[in-house]
Amino acid sequence: MILVDTHCHLNDEKIYPDRSLFVTKAMEAGLRFILCVGWDLESSKKAIQIAHEFPIVYAAVGIHPENLEGVSEEAIQEIKELSKDEKVLAIGEIGLDYHWFKKAEERELQKKWFIRQIDLANEVGLPISIHAREAAEDTLSVLKEHRPINGAVLHCYSGSTETLKELSKLGFYFGFDGPITYKNSIVPKSNVVACPFDRLLSETDSPYLSPEPYRGASNAPEHIKEIVNQMAILRRIPFEEIASQIAENTKNIFHVELKNG
Repeated sequence: MILVDTHCHLNDEKIYPDRSLFVTKAMEAGLRFILCVGWDLESSKKAIQIAHEFPIVYAAVGIHPENLEGVSEEAIQEIKELSKDEKVLAIGEIGLDYHWFKKAEERELQKKWFIRQIDLANEVGLPISIHAREAAEDTLSVLKEHRPINGAVLHCYSGSTETLKELSKLGFYFGFDGPITYKNSIVPKSNVVACPFDRLLSETDSPYLSPEPYRGASNAPEHIKEIVNQMAILRRIPFEEIASQIAENTKNIFHVELKNG
């Protein structure tokens, strides 16, 4: 049985100094794939560095919607160069975040660079990892008008079930994280059940969004077991069955070989 963490931040300072220990514990827990995701140029470079340190770790490179201050076409070209590394599997995390950004001009700027990075992903032949917070309608609109031709993952999907169904028609994948283990997270739990079986992915978003019983503490890739177990409970199928399907889905979206052992 193979477990995977398709979105985490080993490049975050809360983890980075002890990354070797985190990866070792993840492997002991059964993980055979970890995608370390960037949020700006420096974190993307660090994600690649970490990916080359550990065989099971891969990287995604991109500029997060909260980190667009001063971004230029030159930065996009740097991301393009980084994407050529053999261990880079996606452009991300990119997208829209309206939680802290209320002004129209701020949101338009996010759309501009979201679209530009989708275009980049299409150019270099990679899928995208999408951050969408309180921006479901605009995210769906952008994705319909600017289709990521190599696929997309809705990271830590938090939209409605209705929007999930619309996005799934486009063939996209959905990552689920610690919140599905929280007692009052009704919609995330419903989305796990509603998600097409061949589009489910497991994530930790470490060091954030720790699942129960670790809520309130720093998260780690090894905690993916609690997330996958909750998925199995919600869908009423054996743990091994859903873990196997998630591994297969990971292979399909990221075009990577996974080996047990």
